[in-house]
Amino acid sequence: MTQSRNTDPYSDPRAFYGSELCRLRNEAGLTQEELGRRVFCSGSYIGQFETMLRVPQLELSQLMDDVLESGQHLQRLCRLARKAKGFADYAVDALDLEPRAKTISEYSPVLVPGLLQTQDYAHAITRAAQPFVASGTVDGYVKARMERQRLLDHPSPPMLTSVLQESVLRSCIGSSAVMRQQIQHLIEMARRTQVVIQVLPFTAMSEAFMDSMVALMNFCDSPPVVYTEGAQTGRLVEEPSLVEHNWRLYDLVRTAALSRSASLEFLESMAKEYAAL
Repeated sequence: MTQSRNTDPYSDPRAFYGSELCRLRNEAGLTQEELGRRVFCSGSYIGQFETMLRVPQLELSQLMDDVLESGQHLQRLCRLARKAKGFADYAVDALDLEPRAKTISEYSPVLVPGLLQTQDYAHAITRAAQPFVASGTVDGYVKARMERQRLLDHPSPPMLTSVLQESVLRSCIGSSAVMRQQIQHLIEMARRTQVVIQVLPFTAMSEAFMDSMVALMNFCDSPPVVYTEGAQTGRLVEEPSLVEHNWRLYDLVRTAALSRSASLEFLESMAKEYAAL
């Protein structure tokens, strides 16, 4: 059983959700394991919602409202808690798990992944993807992304491995100056002990294929998960067979990519190309 933490339930919507779930469960005379069986998950999974280790999920909240006879109470709190994160709803579940990850392994065929973006690059792609929203909204998205990157500056950061398709580096996002700064940032990050950046060149594209952005996360105390993302959509995958399948595909991509040192040389050559523009 996951132990409850001494947390102020009014500190944020997520804490209030956990507190209310615990209250309703106790009033119904159910343990975490008993509630979990009734909504088709483990008792420890219920405990992770109560102690804020996992962000609330709408589908599961609906099932728990039915079991606990709480109307739509948990569903309403769930929507509030998920909006409080400051990210697109489809990405919240995966981003919520990043701080707990032991390793994060990414593949990107189109854009530099969020954990490795510069502020100007993030602003350029956010403005392009959200052309009809206010400037203040775009700034809020970019700020949230920059704050998310603090994870890599933690004293014990996760091991980050990122495979970038060559097209990511050759697509001029924003301007040549923005790209020059972005690639220089990739070079600096690639020199960190806990960061591995590899380039999948055009010449190796036929050796491995993944058609969308993929992030695979390993944890010390939980099964691995996979997050896939496309245009305005994303999905957190926890089914063991699908997670294993994505890991095998990722292994093929890493094998086809340039080595760590050769990738750094490639990035340095790209920085020179942009500097000459």
